Amino acid sequence: MEKRKIEIMDTTLRDGEQTSGVSFSAAEKLTIAQLLLEELNVDRIEIASARVSEGEFQGVKGIMAWASAKGYNDRIEVLTFVDGGLSIEWMKKTGAKVQNLLTKGSLNHLTHQLKKTPEQHFSEIAQTIALAAAHHIETNVYLEDWSNGMRDSPEYVFQYLDFLTKQPVKRILLPDTLGVLIPSETFAFISKIIKRYPNTHFDFHAHNDYDLSIANVMEAVKAGIQGLHVTVNGMGERAGNAPLESTVAVINDFLPEIEISVKESSLYSVSKLVETFTGYRIPANKPIVGDNVFTQTAGIHADGDNKNNLYFNDLLPERFGRKRKYALGKTSGKANIEKNLQELGLQLNQEDLKLVTQRIIELGDKKETVTKEDLPYIISDVLDSQTYEEKIVVESYILSHAKGMRPSTTLSLKIDGEVIEEHAQGDGQFDAFMNALAKIYKSKNLELPKLIDYAVRIPPGSSSDALCETIITWINNGKEFKTRGLDSDQTVAAIIATQKMLNVIPSPTVLEGQRDEPEKELKH
Repeated sequence: MEKRKIEIMDTTLRDGEQTSGVSFSAAEKLTIAQLLLEELNVDRIEIASARVSEGEFQGVKGIMAWASAKGYNDRIEVLTFVDGGLSIEWMKKTGAKVQNLLTKGSLNHLTHQLKKTPEQHFSEIAQTIALAAAHHIETNVYLEDWSNGMRDSPEYVFQYLDFLTKQPVKRILLPDTLGVLIPSETFAFISKIIKRYPNTHFDFHAHNDYDLSIANVMEAVKAGIQGLHVTVNGMGERAGNAPLESTVAVINDFLPEIEISVKESSLYSVSKLVETFTGYRIPANKPIVGDNVFTQTAGIHADGDNKNNLYFNDLLPERFGRKRKYALGKTSGKANIEKNLQELGLQLNQEDLKLVTQRIIELGDKKETVTKEDLPYIISDVLDSQTYEEKIVVESYILSHAKGMRPSTTLSLKIDGEVIEEHAQGDGQFDAFMNALAKIYKSKNLELPKLIDYAVRIPPGSSSDALCETIITWINNGKEFKTRGLDSDQTVAAIIATQKMLNVIPSPTVLEGQRDEPEKELKH
């Protein structure tokens, strides 16, 4: 069966720019336009509103200079107004060749906003279309508030469409301007229009106020719509527009009779670029492009993937230039960790794997972010901890650091069951901790090893919330050794490394026993 072609019109640069706080520069608009048309291969783009600002004028002029050289003039559209020809003059100066004329698609808007009769409105629209044609500008027409028009004044909508379908118009654009439609209405309204005007090209423009934009897109396609309006990342006013990435995935997977031209493999890279330009962050759980949507968290899911990909669906990340990930945290099982170890080329025996799993669960309980890149550090920390018996424990501590005052620490240390507390100040929090520790050891007539090097590192590519590893080099009786600590807080990681040091050197009990030996020999 021959597939039915549907045009994808992206309006990120026009309707998407109505996202609160978003404004593209002329250079950014040109870059996004180039990516949309050549990288993603959408059919058309709507890039600006006429007469809005000098920045818009320069942006459109730059895009049209590029488009003209490429032969893309008929794929680039500008929103215009019924304004006595002012928008047409603006378009002429920019070189734009296709106008999307904004008109009233509901009697409510026409009566209360324009305060005109249908006949007055239609007459002005006819004049605008004729003027555009005289300047070799094609016209598509928006029926603003069309969805409410179909609900509240269908007689007006059909009166208008009867007029409009007789005009030299290329496409009629049906927007759910306020995002109020439910899927059954979308199908019913569009079916009725397509049946009545079978030879006219209609586009559907969905908004997402009830989170129904993709459901409405599906019903519009089933009803026979010929074009869809979308934005990258679902950007747009209020709750935004139908997202390009979800629209493409849904059509490709659930509407096999439909053909679209968009390249799935480029969706993610363009999405991330738009995110960077706008500062409009993509929610982590946003379908197709969110950070978490191809991440398995539960250990049982990773286990199922190991056993014949039991938790895969048709949304394979590779389709969109992405990879599946297995999250590390409190719900991680051994299977999740094994998947990450495989990617790093590491292998552990079952006993060590169990210990690493437990450590990751502990970090997850503390709401620490654990990444694949953290794994080597966690493994090092866990395996290192197995090499000594923990006889000395840092029971608790209070770290204090206030502007204008020296940092201080109150430390509670347990040595072979005895708890000793001390307070000290220092040049920094860790220095204050070490001074308090030195006081405790002095009270036991003991000396601490000397700290000779202190290094902190985080996994490559990590950010400020990453786990950090503190590596401290000590010298004791002329011998150097290192201990490591792992935590999201640098000072806490240093304290963990220090506790390891206290358990690596001979314990105070052993040392006291050694001190008594000469006395025993003298007595004999």
